[in-house]
Amino acid sequence: MTKLVLEQAVPAEWVDKVFAEHRQRQYPRELLFSTIVELMSLVSLGLRPSLHAAARQMEDLPVTIAALYDKISRTEPELLRALVSGSAERLAPTVETLGCSPVFPGWQLRIVDGNHLPSTEKRLGPLRRERGAARPGFSVVVYDPDLDLVVDLQPCEDAYASERVGVLPLLRSACAGQLWLADRLYCTLPVLQACEDRGASFIVREPSKHPTMVEQGAWQTCGSIESGAVREQVIEVKSGRRWRRIELRLQTTTESGDSIMWFWSNLPDTVSAQQIADLYRRRWTIEGMFQRLESVLDSEISSLGNPKAALLGFASAVLAYNVLSVLKRSVEQAHRDAQPEGWEASIFHLAVQVRAGYEGMLIAVPSEKFPIEKTSQGLAERLLALARLLKPKQIAKSPRGPKVAKPKEWLEGQAARAHVSTERVLKAAKADKQLKPRP
Repeated sequence: MTKLVLEQAVPAEWVDKVFAEHRQRQYPRELLFSTIVELMSLVSLGLRPSLHAAARQMEDLPVTIAALYDKISRTEPELLRALVSGSAERLAPTVETLGCSPVFPGWQLRIVDGNHLPSTEKRLGPLRRERGAARPGFSVVVYDPDLDLVVDLQPCEDAYASERVGVLPLLRSACAGQLWLADRLYCTLPVLQACEDRGASFIVREPSKHPTMVEQGAWQTCGSIESGAVREQVIEVKSGRRWRRIELRLQTTTESGDSIMWFWSNLPDTVSAQQIADLYRRRWTIEGMFQRLESVLDSEISSLGNPKAALLGFASAVLAYNVLSVLKRSVEQAHRDAQPEGWEASIFHLAVQVRAGYEGMLIAVPSEKFPIEKTSQGLAERLLALARLLKPKQIAKSPRGPKVAKPKEWLEGQAARAHVSTERVLKAAKADKQLKPRP
């Protein structure tokens, strides 16, 4: 199933065509861009422990490993965006054929957020003289919760650059019928106006220092939702545009201590304030997607210190996530009738199955004997047929209970850096338990 979806999402001929259309200074010569994407995908899926190991296992690698690292360190960010958005467009018809129910009927949801890559190893010469952590950059990601696919991505090599600037190129693809959801970081007039100029709608949380409001209308009570009471007003900003401002007074404070949340939106009056407040909760689905990227896939390769190479690693992990997402949907559709309501497949366990069987499949079934589906309808039917052979118990998601609230106490630096012997702590706890009288 993974092989089928990979061939649909990033076939070698299409990847090289994307490279030819969007490259600026790079050239293919001996090493094709499709070979680089193939190697990075193996690392992101966990089929190879590192890019070096993946390159050594490739029999027909046309260049040296040093030349390969030099090539990925020059990967242009425009190629990464074209690769991610193009592969999502290729997979979308298959997902729709498998079946997907819209979160908000009549609208295409787009959730946008930034993902900063963690510090990398200081293998580059100039970094070895720096005491601070080396940050290779970040990406602004657009996520479609209906399809469960990352549909666009804007990489940025400068880790200190603003995400607000990085989101503007993504908004050029916005269109009528789309609803963009974003956190308070993106509540700026250039971002909101760019979204509205494209005919799209938005729901953005208001920050503490919000854009200047020229006029504020009277508050109107709108009822309540599960989270708390809702009311709204009409506001006017400097550019003369009039938008809706929704207030949600929470029953329970957030982790940061906020008891009231405000949202700005240009949705029509046919969408109620309660729906707007409730829809914003969908924004947190992108946080879950980032968490799965980090825990299931190797999206943060610490050995790739060059910003272009690190961003290529993240983009490859995004491609791998989209592939696993299609597998997840096909498995759930294949076993939907036989499983209880609420049953869900786990991307983590699907990735474990892929890592366990992919290498053996490539040995047992050579590529020239592997039938590839040419149409989305044929791919969906083939995936469903193969998914029915899986045992649902092996790939079922294990839901966890609610987290226990723990008070955050202040500690001195010396206490926070202290360490203990686990063995001695366990022995002491066991001795205390034996000494305590039984009730």
